[in-house]
Amino acid sequence: MEIGERSIMYLQGVGPKRAEILGKEANIASYEDLLYYFPYKYVDRSRFYSVSEIDGNMPYIQLKGRIVFFDTVGEGRARRLVGKFTDGTGTIDLVWFQGIKYVTEKYKTGQEYIVFGKPAEFAHACNIVHPDIDPVENAAQVANGLVPFYNTTERMKKAFLHSRAIQNLQFTLLTNLDWRIPETLPGGILSKLKMMSLSEAMKNIHFPESAETLRRAQLRLKFDELFYIQLNILRTATLRRGKLKGIVFPAVGDIFNTFYRDCLPFELTDAQKRVIREMRADMRGGRQMNRLLQGDVGSGKTLVALMTMLLAIDNGYQACMMAPTEILAGQHFATIKEFLRDMRVRVELLTGSTAKKKRAALLPDLAAGGIDILVGTHALIEDTVVFKSLGLAVIDEQHRFGVEQRSKLWTKNRQLPHVLIMTATPIPRTLAMTLYGDLDVSVIDELPPGRKPVKTVHRYDTKKAELFDFLRAEIAKGRQVYVVYPLIEENEKLDYKNLEEGFETFQEVFPEYRVCMVHGKMKAAEKEAAMSLFVSGEARILVSTTVIEVGVNVPNASVMVIESAERFGLSQLHQLRGRVGRGAEQSYCILVTSYKLSNETRKRLEIMVGSNDGFEIAEADLKLRGAGDLEGTQQSGDGLFLKIANLASDGQILQYARDVARNILDEDPELETPENSLLQSRLTALFRRKINWGLIG
Repeated sequence: MEIGERSIMYLQGVGPKRAEILGKEANIASYEDLLYYFPYKYVDRSRFYSVSEIDGNMPYIQLKGRIVFFDTVGEGRARRLVGKFTDGTGTIDLVWFQGIKYVTEKYKTGQEYIVFGKPAEFAHACNIVHPDIDPVENAAQVANGLVPFYNTTERMKKAFLHSRAIQNLQFTLLTNLDWRIPETLPGGILSKLKMMSLSEAMKNIHFPESAETLRRAQLRLKFDELFYIQLNILRTATLRRGKLKGIVFPAVGDIFNTFYRDCLPFELTDAQKRVIREMRADMRGGRQMNRLLQGDVGSGKTLVALMTMLLAIDNGYQACMMAPTEILAGQHFATIKEFLRDMRVRVELLTGSTAKKKRAALLPDLAAGGIDILVGTHALIEDTVVFKSLGLAVIDEQHRFGVEQRSKLWTKNRQLPHVLIMTATPIPRTLAMTLYGDLDVSVIDELPPGRKPVKTVHRYDTKKAELFDFLRAEIAKGRQVYVVYPLIEENEKLDYKNLEEGFETFQEVFPEYRVCMVHGKMKAAEKEAAMSLFVSGEARILVSTTVIEVGVNVPNASVMVIESAERFGLSQLHQLRGRVGRGAEQSYCILVTSYKLSNETRKRLEIMVGSNDGFEIAEADLKLRGAGDLEGTQQSGDGLFLKIANLASDGQILQYARDVARNILDEDPELETPENSLLQSRLTALFRRKINWGLIG
């Protein structure tokens, strides 16, 4: 039986109860799961301290000495066991709140032990709570250089599955396996890359012989993880390109040319022209286009998407655009209608709130081919929505749709439509390679002419008078102002209170101007009415929560004030800043915070003040917060759970792994040759539990 199929329950020291806890708390169900449960840090245990050296601020320390006596202190929940420990230079208390009977039976007074733990100060004296204790004769095993630390939960600790217990289980498992693990990489790759074997790597990740062998083990295991992710992604893309034929759009016809000649509101940027050429080449070549279009807020993605849709119409096909919210779908619909003006292209809108009567008239027209472009929300994927010939599907803010949801669009056609996915959330290169590695990526990396970069400044909330003076001067020039407050679920009541107090303050300070407010608790009609006041220019100041983050375009709004900016992530701050700077005037983003800021928050604000580049900001956000936390990166059913690699710091290993995978697939796309049979079987084992939506895009 393979180690991936052997239940952890049968490992000595586990059993049914502990197996259940390991499964629920740490996703460890098999021998292989335990092996791949890697330490999160290592502590050097090569040095012994003396008790006289210790203070409560030290990290983990190690002592050698004797327990003089045990004493039980306190009653009920406060009951604890205290062991007085000495090494001849002084005494320190060892404290246990749980497992008291176990401790007094296992450890004897007067015997020499090695004690390891984190010292803390209590009532002006040092103690160590729940220390690791080993007989001094075990020194070679426990006090030998780098010691691993494993993540554990409260429930695991209660079942005595603390870090040390996990380490012991790893030792038992590796001993059972005779310290030999079946290899996952062919010998050719290992010798070419000069990497240690998997058995060596597993031994040194859990029980490092030295800092250097640990580094080499980490490199081997990181490469392994990233290589198989890339091999899976690239093979999926290769197979799709080979097997899935796309609709051919041979012509650039009258509709596209008329729009380009007569309706363009401004000259396209070089980046927009380049991206349209890339998509044109895809759609002309006979394979299904699957392209991710990245571009900052305001870079002109909607215009590029519209011109691609016109190519579909020129070739006798329909197009659709799917957005995650009704506000955004409405915005796209209005923008497209405005762009097309009097051209004979029929555009319709379909959302959850489209009236029954309107829907009843619209659906037969769509099925008969009378509608050229349909804009909508996820209402587009309902079974009743049938296209005559869907040639191109544009999906906006793709991370808000599950992969499975998107796949429903493809079933609406006998032939696979081309797919264009747009995102205004700049995705760091390493993340794009991993989450969207099977898509071709186009980037619009320049702003349309006449757009000035937004000036960003950081101000403290004690200097409000100066801020109000600046806002008054901007409004006097005819400009408008956004004021955004954070709204976090845990603090919802307090946040709404702050928002309402802020609204009242702005009304008092600016009595001569109309101030309106928008937040999530308002009814849709109230929200709409308040937004209309701001869009029309009747209200000069809009106080709101982040509901304005998506789908509002007010070119006259030139100032974005973000209150409690320390509570927003970098990506969110950048998205909010993108709401201004849409007209030709100089725009400003003012980040208002309290004086009390952590070092990480200060770094975030410095990055915002120093850069307008969404990609630079996304890279910085990845380094500060890690992949799993980034907004929009964990797609529904497509989360990224890396066991050892880190996309923020392992970009070079990722690129190298991708290159190696690509070279193998260039020579053997189906992994059919004998030397690649190991890769084929490992891929199958790793990804067998996941539905492969990769062929869907």
